[in-house]
Amino acid sequence: MKQTVMLIHSGGFTSRQWRKLAEQLAPRFHVLAPDLLGYGTSGAWPDGEPFQLRQDVEHLESLLGEEPAHLVGHSYGGFLALQMALRQPERVRSIAVYEPVVVGVLDEVEDADARGALALVQQPWQPGENGADESWLRAFVEWWNGPGAWDRLNEETRASMRAVGWKVYQEVLGLTTEKTNRTTYAKITIPTLLLAGETSPMTERRVVERLATALPHATMRVFPGVGHMGPISHASLINEAITTHLAAHS
Repeated sequence: MKQTVMLIHSGGFTSRQWRKLAEQLAPRFHVLAPDLLGYGTSGAWPDGEPFQLRQDVEHLESLLGEEPAHLVGHSYGGFLALQMALRQPERVRSIAVYEPVVVGVLDEVEDADARGALALVQQPWQPGENGADESWLRAFVEWWNGPGAWDRLNEETRASMRAVGWKVYQEVLGLTTEKTNRTTYAKITIPTLLLAGETSPMTERRVVERLATALPHATMRVFPGVGHMGPISHASLINEAITTHLAAHS
């Protein structure tokens, strides 16, 4: 019987971001690549309706079978994977996450600079005539990928971001105020691979560093010249690291 791997996509995208990895894993694993609430086959999240992070956690938990699964996540998906491991560790075999957004691991004093950088994406949502706040979406995309990143996206991608903008905003609102700290994450004793890009925002690189020191069975790997969208922009490189990790713990 094949072991299960659940691939959890990042905010703003769908399960399609893991298509290549899913194809690589399919011969050896039973692959689950669900769409989070508000994305793809899960249907749109209603504009203006509040959202709590636990709703995505519970959604993913409901899709797991009786046997423990390997969890793979990117960004918001990485946060969800770690939360699932905290809530029900007996259902998780291993974890591989690329830049999980777990800002609660940052120290209030020592990491004040990293926490302060989050202010740019904590601005209020002020939708325009099309129902989206393009100014906020621009700030969000450029926080992760640098100045001009929004304009470099093709119009189809920008339109997709506008369509899920309110859900993304609700995720960010929850993530930037989420309080799970290093002491709590240290309870995760499951083998964990922490991946990060060298050119990602300082805040997220600090998050991964703090998390690596907290988790007792974590291995950290940083990829030179790669940014926050590494699982998409450098898919073959990141997928190789993940498949190697899964092979070692299956």
